[in-house]
Amino acid sequence: MSELHLAVALDGAGAHPAAWREPGARPAELFTARYWAGLVAEAEAGLLDFVTFEDGLALQSSSPDGPDGRADRVRGRLDAVLTAARVAPLTRHIGLVPSVTATHTEPFHISKAIATLDHVSRGRAGLRIQVSGLPYEARHFGRRPVPLPEAALYEEAADHVEVIRRLWDSWEDEAEIRDVATGRFVDRDKLHHIDFEGRHFAVRGPSITPRPPQGQPLVSALGDGGAAYGLIARSADVGYVAARDTGEARAAVTAIRQARESAGLSAEPLHLFGELTVFLDDDHAAAGDRLGRLDALAGTGADADADAAYADGTAVFAGTPAQLADLLQERREAGLSGFRLRPGVLAHDLPALTRGLVPELQRRGAFRRAYEADTLRGLLGLARPANRYAARPAA
Repeated sequence: MSELHLAVALDGAGAHPAAWREPGARPAELFTARYWAGLVAEAEAGLLDFVTFEDGLALQSSSPDGPDGRADRVRGRLDAVLTAARVAPLTRHIGLVPSVTATHTEPFHISKAIATLDHVSRGRAGLRIQVSGLPYEARHFGRRPVPLPEAALYEEAADHVEVIRRLWDSWEDEAEIRDVATGRFVDRDKLHHIDFEGRHFAVRGPSITPRPPQGQPLVSALGDGGAAYGLIARSADVGYVAARDTGEARAAVTAIRQARESAGLSAEPLHLFGELTVFLDDDHAAAGDRLGRLDALAGTGADADADAAYADGTAVFAGTPAQLADLLQERREAGLSGFRLRPGVLAHDLPALTRGLVPELQRRGAFRRAYEADTLRGLLGLARPANRYAARPAA
């Protein structure tokens, strides 16, 4: 049996809106480097493939119409890319994947930010590309009078990724000479204008940052159907699938694989990860009771639907590490190669994953016992891509 890949999503005190009120949650430290470094160190101790850092361009809200005005939820975030860069020198193996919103950011800026993260981490960077159709986020920028339709948002995101990838290749690997004797720091012939012109962007290049150690850092995206699946199929190395059961997961995998084939990319490797929000305890009943208590603490009644939205369309699991291992192995049969798990309460459920789930999977021969590669692409079995602009050796 081949091994599973595992990632965790880091956001505030955890996926549950009442997580910050739990013992050990350390709400006073949520905006400190020490807090995030501790979370990533725990994930690395559990040999996880990578962590994602959630981000957005407006205060968190349970309402699609704007800030909900609630004062009993975590509000505010540190910048995901900067947080990952701060944590990078404190880690050695685990991948670091911050979220970025393509809709309101320029691909040139994102390309050099992620390239810098890859240099700082020595080849462990990625990004999670996301879109925003929220009017109240658009009003922060004034770039457009109204948000684009969903299909156009994802089309723009695909162009965004294409520009980023070309900019990463705009420096060949041997572009830096650094020869003091001759006074040549770069070989100008190995820097390339990308001359991208599309419906949404016109970018000349080259980048100002040398090619990343991985050549192409990992690109990932979340999909829940339609246009989002198209973005994964066309642009991603890893897709996160929001599915509530094995049947939904199998249907999503089939749809994405078919879209990738239609795009002419079926030969290119693509990992598909299931999404799951998890609450773990040594006893199944205790996990369920804890989830029930958190739900009650978060509020019910008129806001019940909003309170359930913390799962963001994913399944919610409450049980033991062994039961979760059973579920992951069952879901894997749908064609998933890994899972991105969202700890309900980071202070409790992240250690439960690294110290409970991981050993259980190791006993079953389904998870690594040591890091076997120095780069994120290496951990996922992805080769370092050739530079699209470099001259191919003569046959």
